[in-house]
Amino acid sequence: MTIKGLIFDFDGLILDTETPEYNVWQDIYQSYGAILPILEWQAALGSSIDAFDPVKFLSQKTGQVLDHDAIYSNHRQRSHEIILHQPARPGIPETLARARWLGLRLGVASSSPVAWVHSHLEHLGLIDYFEKIICRDHVQKVKPDPELFLRCAQELGLQTSEAIIFEDSPNGIRAANAAGIFCVAVLNPITRQLDTSHANLVLEQIDEILLEELCLLANST
Repeated sequence: MTIKGLIFDFDGLILDTETPEYNVWQDIYQSYGAILPILEWQAALGSSIDAFDPVKFLSQKTGQVLDHDAIYSNHRQRSHEIILHQPARPGIPETLARARWLGLRLGVASSSPVAWVHSHLEHLGLIDYFEKIICRDHVQKVKPDPELFLRCAQELGLQTSEAIIFEDSPNGIRAANAAGIFCVAVLNPITRQLDTSHANLVLEQIDEILLEELCLLANST
């Protein structure tokens, strides 16, 4: 089969929302005399607080009854202020432009809400590259379940053998594996500390390999 389309994760892949979010959580934990281990936090990366609730975990560590809503509100405000000043991750705009020139179909599959993904893609000036944007609002289960990726591929008119997925988190890579789609892990400062060896290819930056060469590699796998 020939590669005909690319499916992108959003958080941590197109925009590094994950480093600011983790750093703000770490600041909150430290204000209570606690630490949020990265190996605990990874359960939520690419997934949801159903997999790991940082406020519940903080309450367990400190033995305190905490105001869940107030802490989440504080975290959202502080992390979002930082995220709004973040550019797209290195190589993303160039890769999208190259993919469009090559005639590849492009989609986003994200465990985040559609309003979050759309607003940031518009802010970055990248939303027009994508034919389909599939988010948690559109599926029953988020990553590591494969439903997001399978739905996105279907709506792009792609067989699983005709797509490449770009991910950054272990949960996202597991979802890609379960979908049976070639997966490239592009690491960020957070996921660089985690095990991403279950991806088909691991890169430090998305344009580390020419897109044409990547398509040939995926075709031969």
